[in-house]
Amino acid sequence: MSSSLDVAPTTAHPIDELNAWIDLGHASQAPAMVAPDGTLTGAAAHLLTPDPALARALYRDMVLGRRLDQEATALQRQGELCMWIPSLGQEGAQAGAIRAVRDSDMVFPTYREHTAAIARQVPVGEFLHMFRGVGHGGWDSHKHQFQIYTVVLAAQLLHAVGYGMGIQRDGADEVVLACIGDGATSQGDANEAFGWAAAQSVPVVFFVQNNQYAISVPVRSQSTQPLARRADGFGFPGLRVDGNDPLAVHAAVRTAAACARTGAGPVLIEAVTYRLGPHTTADDPRRYRDSTEESYWAARDPLSRTRTFLLGQEWADDAWLSTVDNEADGFAADIRKACLTLPDPAAESIFAHVYVEETAELARQRQELTTYQASFAD
Repeated sequence: MSSSLDVAPTTAHPIDELNAWIDLGHASQAPAMVAPDGTLTGAAAHLLTPDPALARALYRDMVLGRRLDQEATALQRQGELCMWIPSLGQEGAQAGAIRAVRDSDMVFPTYREHTAAIARQVPVGEFLHMFRGVGHGGWDSHKHQFQIYTVVLAAQLLHAVGYGMGIQRDGADEVVLACIGDGATSQGDANEAFGWAAAQSVPVVFFVQNNQYAISVPVRSQSTQPLARRADGFGFPGLRVDGNDPLAVHAAVRTAAACARTGAGPVLIEAVTYRLGPHTTADDPRRYRDSTEESYWAARDPLSRTRTFLLGQEWADDAWLSTVDNEADGFAADIRKACLTLPDPAAESIFAHVYVEETAELARQRQELTTYQASFAD
């Protein structure tokens, strides 16, 4: 396939590239490589060598992430899930970020990184069981280099920095990608993590998905300055990027990760995006935002933007796009099957994993429950 995109690869030092991104952010509210209409912007000169395969992979990740959202929302409405936390509209930010770090780099998600989880090949049933209420949530985090979801706001950042301090002392050639939402940047844990990461020069990229709302509170009510400026007070770089442009997010996160990998310390990236759906399926966004705002952001949808870009650059055709849609249909069937076949936990499982070694008191309580259950056999 031919391409009209002709960008020379850069040989700049990672820190120089990072400074270029920061300067670009000063000139543009949130720089993008691909405009909402799918055409290239002037900022495209910051891309490395054009990579059609990467662009197609990002699009595929987004399509699967959105299909998961649609199916899980439907399952919740049908009473098969207790709750669902949508990521509708944020697929571009997640796909761009997760593909920008190495498979060996550890990721600390919040509770909405579904597209990133899919890209890391976390089995869908292993994070649906928490939303179905049949498990506490969890998977083999080291197998996927993807930690379990964290519902307590910003708590994962402390874990991420601690993990980063560990790999730093081990001399490992790794970085940590720590995800957080805009609202959670106001939490004490986030600021404590920023402070420790800066003081110890920890190789961590703080990836803030600014989806404009902390549940119903708009970001303008939380901060008078761009969230990327939070890094200034802690003495490390912060930059903004258009979170609905997965190629721009990829380039920014790749640059930040390369910089952190040199030992220069943490970087904060604010990906400016929008939550098109509710905060959770228990939320009604119509109570705090209007349709005009939603229409504005819907026109900047990362999927349609990337699809138009791929076709315009002749990096994909209708046949390939149909293949992705067919894969998503199969994935949807897998999602429904995984959800509906999750087994209910045994009552005594509540005692498992409370302590490394079961205490005498816990054993007594477990036996009491077992005896009580057996009493119904007659």
